[in-house]
Amino acid sequence: MHLTYTRISKYPYNFRRITGLRLETFDKLVQKVRPLFEKLEASKLRHGRRSHLPTLEDKLLCVLVYYRTYISHVFLGYLFNLHNANICRLLRKMEPLLAKKISIKKDRTLTPDKVLRILADVSEQPTQRPSKKQKKSYSGKKKRHTIKTEIVIREDGRILSVSKSHKGRVHDFKIRKGEKPLPKESLKLADSGYQGWQKLQSNVMIPYKKSRKRPLTKEQKDHNRKLASIRMKVEHKIREIKVFKIMAEVYRNFQKKYNLRFNIISGLINFKYAF
Repeated sequence: MHLTYTRISKYPYNFRRITGLRLETFDKLVQKVRPLFEKLEASKLRHGRRSHLPTLEDKLLCVLVYYRTYISHVFLGYLFNLHNANICRLLRKMEPLLAKKISIKKDRTLTPDKVLRILADVSEQPTQRPSKKQKKSYSGKKKRHTIKTEIVIREDGRILSVSKSHKGRVHDFKIRKGEKPLPKESLKLADSGYQGWQKLQSNVMIPYKKSRKRPLTKEQKDHNRKLASIRMKVEHKIREIKVFKIMAEVYRNFQKKYNLRFNIISGLINFKYAF
């Protein structure tokens, strides 16, 4: 006996725990990806052996279980009755299809009328220690080797953009400077890692920082507290992304596909809330 969509779909609660999506959302995702999948299958010059995962539902289920649990390919192969090499081929085939349909695409029509408040923050994930150039990946904040990606969200929770992924040594503000400037009139909120952003763009709110000789006043503390309560939305959004363990645990794969997977999972979060 192995895991299939037909079996697990009978238990919606367990389905959500295993995949990170509700059953209804998963069915909508299947319908969104199906045209691309059928076009890909029709373009084959010749069909080989029949797959152990014959349906699109089973293939997407396998990908989501991998993202949600981040178990090894061997373990995943035992769950789906596949060889670990076939798991690798399946991911290579399905991830580009998902990226075309649900990944975060840059919106070039952002205006202050559409976005009144924008929240930005950087997600940091531990990685395996590289064999070469270890200092570039070492994060002084986390005291370990990491990889960083910035997300920008609207106040209602929609993820607007995902930056390129950077080595752990790169500062949050440097990541922001390398990305496209946000709308001038929109209010931009960020944490103290973005010190200096207010010199590049207007309408930027960041917390006040105290020093030994200049403690914070009551008004400054109130400002920081209110800002933190609003900024909590972007922290919650990062937490939702890290529900998928592939974005939370030590990243074991080659980092070439990291940004693609971060984009896909961010797109899944938006898709879940019908953005």
